[in-house]
Amino acid sequence: MDGRTAGPVVTGTSVPLVGRRDALTALRGAMAASHRDGFQFLALAGEPGAGKTRLLGELAAMAGENGFTPLWGRAAEYEQMLPYSALVDAFDDHLDARREEVVRTVGSGQATLLSGVFPGLAADGAPAGDEPALADDRSGLARYRLYRAVRHLVGALAEPTGLLLVLDDVHWADDGTLEFLDHVVRHPPAGPVLMAVAYRPAQAAPRVATLAAAAGPRGHEVVVGPLSAAEVRQFLGPDVSRGRGTALYEASGGNPFYLEALARMGGTDVTELPPTVLAALQVELGDLSPGALLVAQAAAVAADEFEPAVAAIAAELPPAATLAALDELVERDIVRSAGARFRFRHPLVRRAVYESAAAGWRLGAHARIAARLAELGAPATVRAHHVEHSGSFGDLPAVEVLVAAARAVTAHAPATSAHWLQAALRLMPDDAGAREDRLALMLELSWAQGISGRLAEGRDTARELLRMLPEDDYPRRGRAARVCALMERQLDRPQEARALLLDELSRLPNPRAAAAVPMRMRLVAESMMRVDFRAAQAVLDLMPDNADDWEPGLAVAVAALRPMPALAARRTDDALRYAEIAGKLLADAPDEHLSEWLDAIAWLCWAESYLGRYGEALRHFDRAAAVARSTGQTYILTNLLAGRAKTLVATGRLAEARATAEESVEGARLLDSGQQLVFALTQLCLAESWSGDDEAALRAGEEAVRCGVGAGETWEATARYARGQALVNAGRFADGVEAVLDACNRFESPRVDPGTLLQACETLAYADASRETGTEAGAGIGAGISTGISTETGAGIGAGADTEASARAAQWAALAVRLEDPHLPAYCGFAALARAHALSRRDPSSAAAAAEEAARLLGAGERRLDAGRALLIAGLAHLGTPGGRSRARENLRAAAEVFDACGARGLKARTERELRRLGVRVGGGATTAPGGQATRFGLSPRELEVAQLVAEGLTNQQVAERLFLSVRTVETHLSRIFTKLEVTSRVGVATALTR
Repeated sequence: MDGRTAGPVVTGTSVPLVGRRDALTALRGAMAASHRDGFQFLALAGEPGAGKTRLLGELAAMAGENGFTPLWGRAAEYEQMLPYSALVDAFDDHLDARREEVVRTVGSGQATLLSGVFPGLAADGAPAGDEPALADDRSGLARYRLYRAVRHLVGALAEPTGLLLVLDDVHWADDGTLEFLDHVVRHPPAGPVLMAVAYRPAQAAPRVATLAAAAGPRGHEVVVGPLSAAEVRQFLGPDVSRGRGTALYEASGGNPFYLEALARMGGTDVTELPPTVLAALQVELGDLSPGALLVAQAAAVAADEFEPAVAAIAAELPPAATLAALDELVERDIVRSAGARFRFRHPLVRRAVYESAAAGWRLGAHARIAARLAELGAPATVRAHHVEHSGSFGDLPAVEVLVAAARAVTAHAPATSAHWLQAALRLMPDDAGAREDRLALMLELSWAQGISGRLAEGRDTARELLRMLPEDDYPRRGRAARVCALMERQLDRPQEARALLLDELSRLPNPRAAAAVPMRMRLVAESMMRVDFRAAQAVLDLMPDNADDWEPGLAVAVAALRPMPALAARRTDDALRYAEIAGKLLADAPDEHLSEWLDAIAWLCWAESYLGRYGEALRHFDRAAAVARSTGQTYILTNLLAGRAKTLVATGRLAEARATAEESVEGARLLDSGQQLVFALTQLCLAESWSGDDEAALRAGEEAVRCGVGAGETWEATARYARGQALVNAGRFADGVEAVLDACNRFESPRVDPGTLLQACETLAYADASRETGTEAGAGIGAGISTGISTETGAGIGAGADTEASARAAQWAALAVRLEDPHLPAYCGFAALARAHALSRRDPSSAAAAAEEAARLLGAGERRLDAGRALLIAGLAHLGTPGGRSRARENLRAAAEVFDACGARGLKARTERELRRLGVRVGGGATTAPGGQATRFGLSPRELEVAQLVAEGLTNQQVAERLFLSVRTVETHLSRIFTKLEVTSRVGVATALTR
């Protein structure tokens, strides 16, 4: 639609494109990059009618020439709340035609998950899979599983020749589609995939405009502007006079669609041109016969892409008359054929047609379509759009349809669910008979708004519900106040949460009544979040363990809160006893008694993890997460997943920890909660760091700290600690030491838990013992010591450096001894490991003994990864003792086995290098399989890319251009590569990669 040469402007035939040379160059570049480097994201931004769709058509033609499969979908103005409509439009026909092949490719479990959105995969007899159905997960995180499944589907469809996925008019896309786009640019699918979107900047959500930038070097943005005067003359062709062409150019501003609409007016005097393009389109519609205009209006009501039968129902015309009218509409290029269906030539045309119909007639047309769909047994989700536009106040059947539709999509499209619930509330009668139903729907609406990421709207709805409840309805007011407080907390407004709870408590005639307990529990949680454990304990001391008038599950919730304040006060025996009691109560309680109190039960799970009761913690995290999924409590689920990831890291199950942390991060992003995002990123940072991906770890840690929420609270300090640990693991010792000290408030009233303080002491001892050895440039844990004492004599180390390093490390080791709690066996080995670091320079034999003792203690405490690190330190220390090589080999072999089992790729690679120095032949092992060569060398995936290109002989500048990086970033990667491969030249890199 963007280009035209001479000829009649009313035809819909394909014509050569006019202008757009720069845009076409960018499109070809994106296509070539996709073919060469895999996933690319292309965004076309421009005003209505600028020619974005025409350029996408050119891109589709390029895709065909390159062997790519093109799939095209479009969002629609009047169906903006239909879940994933653009994606369904793009994929469904393709999936329907190849259902069996797709199911075989993606697996029955993924196919089952996808069938909840794509009707083409939901045919009768579809195989049951292992994936839980979308409807079984009300938390909103089902969307994350869905987005992962769609991403894998895209990758599968790209094989072997490539896939072009076009999504047009995404400024009208629903929240689910936009969330998917945000997900896919951060987690690109595999294979040659080019995803192209087009949008209008003035009408798009802010996140649409950031998608190309979020894709980093894989992102491309093209701004589609107006045509120049010369291009307009070429567009109009020689049959249009220069004077009229100039007038058309000035009236249209060079906008191709406006220009075409005005040119279609034929001989109309230029001085009489309508002031807007919609008015020009109305002139065009005025030339239609009455029957054709009626069918066009009915089609505009029906759908963006419509079937003739539906248009006939809306127009109240027989099928033959409808088809005859469609012939005229096609001839006039109002609509265009799309197989057995039809589509308007442009969204602006549909809008003009829709607005040309009288409002009352449109309401009736929607009602006729809704009635016909009901006769056909269409699901509520299909009928809801037309019911919303035709229902009237007090129409209870319409309310039922909207509520049913809302509940059907809550799991995967909560924003749409909230929209339909609001529509139902608008139609619901406002009388005493409907009051209870209205209150129940408002609570449901608040929930849907919350899990869709609209926390402020959910909070406001909950506050409105609180306002509507009778003053003496204390139980329900208490619940509503608790929900409000939870949402205020997610919005990082703890003061407002506390004030709300105190206000509601002040209204109770009996402050010790059962209705007060849930709110007091929330106050306990608020106090613990801001590290005021004395206040939390004071409130708990006033609460009994149980009472006759308590609801089922309330006793479990109160018991679940008791361990954490006791642990913070270093009353470890009490904390362990409380955890044991709460665990027994939890085991006896059915799931339905827990759902109301998951925020309290989460505190028990975290306390058990801090206490080193890892088996109990994981069991309780998993059970609570299952209840959270089934009851839709996203803001609790993300927290539970973060805690589960923390526990998995502690026990050395790193692959599981990374996957769990990633799910928590995605859930927090969907929820749009800064607090939950920090929780999740903290654990992702640690999981990635111990797995050996320094780049990913620091990226997560930097983002967690950059969020800037939770100042003065324990979770914010823990995020800073995680970043410090990642810096130390990456070999940036000075930065890491400063970050860890800052996170622990230099051990003056620290806000992190006792176990983390012990780990911090060990990390600081290691870093200070290592950063005097010349390893600051990038060696990670284990490497600093190996650099200093991997020979029998340790020659070349300056005595002054030894003394200074040992003195600082000894200070941290001594502090670790003071902090060590014999009642917390999971952490007892950290003091011994810190002592090993402190002794490594001046007394290798004692260092080896201390490290072996640390390995024994940490292994007994179920901390496999840390036990492996202690074995590595012991092995390296034995190298500095007379005749210690045999013992060194024994420790290093054991450490390598632990690291392999844990998935600690970097630590395993370093350990194997030491074994090779000792003449021990080592194989790849299980850890090398998932990550390929990168894990074998201890490199991150990006570092391996750089290393391979360097080995091919490319310069830093050429590597930067190939990988879309800056030269400085390439130099940084190369510095780390040299350190990890223990080489000093580019030739050394090539040699190491071929070893």
